[in-house]
Formats: sequence, C-alpha cells, structure tokens
Amino acid sequence: MSQAHDNIPGDGADSTRAWQGTPAGGRGSLAAGTALIASYTRPHLPRVFLALLLGLIGTATLLATPLVTKWVLDSLESGLHLARPIALLLGLLVVGTVASLLQVAMLGKVAERIVFTARETLIQRFFRAKLEQIQAFRTGELVTRVTSDTVLLREAATTSLVGLVNGTVALAGTVVLMAVLDWALLGTTLVAIGVVGALFAVFIPQVGRADRRTQAAIGDIGGTLETGVRALRTVKASRAEDREIGRVVARARAAERHSVRSVWYSALSWSIADGGMQLAIIAVLGLGAGRVAGGTLAVSTLVAFLLYAFNIVTPISELASAIATLQSGLAAAWRIRETEHLTLEDTHARPHVSPATPAPQDAPVLALRGVTAHYRDAEEAAVADLTLEIPRTGHVALVGPSGAGKTTVFSLLLRFIEPASGQLELHGTPFAEVSIDDVRSRIAYVEQDAPIVPGTFRENVLFRITDDDASGEQDAPRTGRGVASLSGKTRNDAEAWQALAAVLLEDKVRALEGGLDAAVTDTNLSGGERQRLAVARALVRSPDVLLLDEATAQLDGVTEAAIQRAIGAAARVGAVVTIAHRLSTVLEADRIFLLDGGRLRASGTHEELLEHDGLYREFVAALRIGASRGERGPTV
Repeated sequence: MSQAHDNIPGDGADSTRAWQGTPAGGRGSLAAGTALIASYTRPHLPRVFLALLLGLIGTATLLATPLVTKWVLDSLESGLHLARPIALLLGLLVVGTVASLLQVAMLGKVAERIVFTARETLIQRFFRAKLEQIQAFRTGELVTRVTSDTVLLREAATTSLVGLVNGTVALAGTVVLMAVLDWALLGTTLVAIGVVGALFAVFIPQVGRADRRTQAAIGDIGGTLETGVRALRTVKASRAEDREIGRVVARARAAERHSVRSVWYSALSWSIADGGMQLAIIAVLGLGAGRVAGGTLAVSTLVAFLLYAFNIVTPISELASAIATLQSGLAAAWRIRETEHLTLEDTHARPHVSPATPAPQDAPVLALRGVTAHYRDAEEAAVADLTLEIPRTGHVALVGPSGAGKTTVFSLLLRFIEPASGQLELHGTPFAEVSIDDVRSRIAYVEQDAPIVPGTFRENVLFRITDDDASGEQDAPRTGRGVASLSGKTRNDAEAWQALAAVLLEDKVRALEGGLDAAVTDTNLSGGERQRLAVARALVRSPDVLLLDEATAQLDGVTEAAIQRAIGAAARVGAVVTIAHRLSTVLEADRIFLLDGGRLRASGTHEELLEHDGLYREFVAALRIGASRGERGPTV
C-alpha cells in the first residue's frame, strides 16, 4: 500500500473530530495546503517536472510572440524581407501547440494515477482499520471520501501546482518584457494588476471555505441517504418517506447553498480580473496612442505592448484558476486526513512471542481469564473480570439480558476489540503470542444481519477460503485475497454444494442460470435465505469454532431443523458458540453461560440453571411465551 500521502489532513464529520490533527501552518494556510497537496504528487515528480518543462516551453513561445510580431511590423516599415519573422511565428505556434498537447496528456495521466492511488490507500485503510474506529464513521461518509473527495485531488495535485509555476513565470516574464518595451505603459498595467491581486486575496479564501463546507455537506448527504435506503422497508412501513426525503434533501440543500456561495465568489473573482485588465488595456491604448501621435513611441512597440497586455490576462487567469483548484483540493485533503488516524490492524504480528511452556493438549479452544473490556468513550466496562472456557467440541450458548456483554464476548474472541485487562487464550496460548490471523483463521462467524458479499454464490459460500486454505497449508499466514485464484476448483465446488445442501439452498441455486456463478443480490434472496447462505459460508472447511449470533432467527421450522442438524454436526467436531435468542437454541446447548451486567452470573446445563437461578428462569419463561405465540421471543 502506498504511503505517499498518509499525512494529508482533512475536514469532516463531528463523529471523527476526536482523531483530527491540526497541520503545521494552520488549517487555512495556503503554504501548508500546497505542501499537503504536493505530497500526493511526490511519487510522480519526474512526470510532473517534465510536464512543467513543457509548460515553460509553451510559456516561452507565448512570451516571444509579441516581440516577433514587433519584428514583423518593423520589417514592414523598413521594407525588409518578412520570410524570417513569419517563419519564426509559425515555428513558435507549432512548438507551443505540441508542448501544450503533451503537457495536458501527461498531467491527465498523472492526475488519474493520483486519484487511483488515493482511492486504493483509503480502501485499504477502511478495510484494515480497527472495527471500533471505522464504525465511528457513517458508511455514506466513507463512500464520499473514496469517490467525490478523491476526484477533487485530480486537478489540485497536478494542474494547480504546474499552473502556479507556469502562471508565475509567465506573469513575471510578461512584466519584464513590458518593462523592456516601455516603462510608462508598464506603470499603468501594474496598477491594474495590484488592484486585481488585492481583490483576489479577499475573495479566493472565501471560495476555499465554501468548497470545504460543500464537501462536508456532500458527506452528510451520503451518510443520511445510505442510512435511509438501508432501512427502506421500515421507512415505507412507517409511512416516513416524506420525513426521510426531507432529511436527505435538507443536506442536499445545504450543499447547494455552499456551492452557490463558492460560485458567486468565483464569479466575482473572475469578473474583477477580467474587468480590471480590460480597463488597463483601455488605459494603455489611450496613453500609447497619444504618445504615438506625439512621435515618442513607435507603432510596433505599442502593438507589441498591447499584445503583452492582452496576454497578461492568461497568466493571471492561470494563477487564479490554480489557486481556486488548490482550495477545492485542499477541502478534500482535509477530509481525507481524518482517516490517517485510524489504527490499522497488523493481522500477522506476534508481538509477545516467548519460549513458553507448550499448552496442554486438553486446553479449551478459547478462554477468557479475568477479562475486562471497554468501548471507546464508554464510562462503564462492557465486560468486567469475565472468566469462561469454551471446550474444543460441543455447543455453548450465551444468554442474558440486553447489555449483558454477549456481543462483547464475540468481539473479544474475534479480536475486534482488545481487553483492558485479563487474558484471552487460543488452545491454551495467550492471544498476545498469536497473531490476529491465527485466531480468525480458526473461527467462522455468522452475524445476525447475515450480510451477503457482492459477487456470485460461489464467492459467497467460499468467502472464508484463502489461497493457503485451498492448498492445504493451514498453518501458513492467510493472505485474505478471496477465492479468485483458488486451485482445486472442483474440490471447492463440491464443498460449496455440500454446504448449500446442509442449509437447504442447493435446489434454489441449481435452478438459477449459472448455478454457483449466478450473482447474489438482495433482490433474489429473502431474509431467511440470506441467513442460510451466511451459515453455509461458515460451515465450509469445518472451523475450530463457529460463532453464531442466532443464525436461525428468520427461518421456518423445517429449515431451522435442517440447520440445527448441520450445527449439531459441527459441534461434534468443533466448538459452536451461539448468542441465544430462541428457546430451541437454549434447550439444545451442551453448556450455557448466563451473563448479567458484563459478568458471568452462572453456568451449567439448561436443567441446572433452571433449578438454581431465578434470572435464568425468567429468561426461559419469556422465551416460552414468545414460542407459544409463534414468535422468536425477546432479544436478550
């Protein structure tokens, strides 16, 4: 992953302001902003320098053209041959055109490469960041950082920097050559440039501020729209379409308001620049014509000076455009900077490996020893001094009221969060001595929402299989590259069909055009079918531990019975841990852990807990009420 621009600051949502840094030179500093944008360009400096050289060649041809035009007029006046100056004018035209063409093409390629690199960096950062940190962002905000924010960098990181240099050189060169031609006329021009520059200094920062607010509003649009669309069924069922439309449109209206403000400031800037220079040209023409009439100024000199006066608008416009583009790019850079504070997981690191005594053969597959864990900014511990062991085989159920710590236990086992104190163990070895990948490679996890993976049924079912899994190298580090390059396709397909059959999805998939190669979308799978597909994904390759957040919550009785048989088979060769929301799950568990307030209240079989624990009896009674009504029962 490219590290060329990990130090770009950003401006963004309140949810992540705790991670923001203040760049040297201040947030509004043009020098600091230029340095930040330049960091994106740094890996492409050879091409940028070549484009800059081409631009300077083009600028040189423009600067030379008025002088050659003066030569043509002087030759015409003195009766000299015009072939050489005309040929030189044509040569300057060809050289300038070719240089401009090559510069635009080269900068365009570099710009697209920068956008791709920025997107690649953000995508890798989002997927590799610690889960708790990435969840502080709304999904829509993350999407806008990868899409619209990176687009703003395209011109800012290339054309704006080259434009600043080209414009400065062209402006300085034009002023010098105007001074060579006539100092008095130059004074008139410089007054106009000074007025235009002062007004630009007032309006251009306003453009940048408006652009930053626009990008923040666009991020809000993405986040709000993503939330509403995800809950579209609930929105429609609640007749809340107008409210959701109003929320999203309000964000869009804010973006429009800031964009219009930027447009107005930009229009004012350009109008002032254009009007100021036109006024200067009129003044030069009037003063110069009077001097020509008095015989103190040659006509060819006045014509050449007027050409420079007309041309001076070009570098001024180029500078103004470069600064405006830089401001827009800086607005995007502020927002992208937010993500650099995300802590990336090193899934292969084993930071505390020591020559410890080998773990006993009868050690539990997973264990928590006096574990206390907190979530970010939470005052109370999610679990406190929690100790429990998960045997190598069998079905374990986690039960307890809402907020008891059941989901936190899963997060700890999967190393989504780290404990504040205490120790977790894998086969008797402390987590500190094994990598994140070592732990997760032995665990299959089924979320309650049962998300599907964009792609085919084959890719969904075989999602957990990596290249090393396919080759049988179970102890090698996982690469996480998915199933695209798997060997042994026949074996994998057989496993996929077997897993689909276990969850009663085989007939449906075989009936689809393409079979395993058919695309999976939310539109052709019901909620229960998505849940079954998620279970099939977890059953492939018999994981050491199967974590289920009640994987049968949306299933009918026949399908639930089939999946329970598959889970029972998995429990005979490995460990199955279920967060229980249904009575059937509790009754079928070999051991039950009752959590309350982040602590282990009791453990045992269903009969033991029913006899000795009042809270458990209340819990089971509530589940029975739900079951008798044909419902899932309360979430616990």
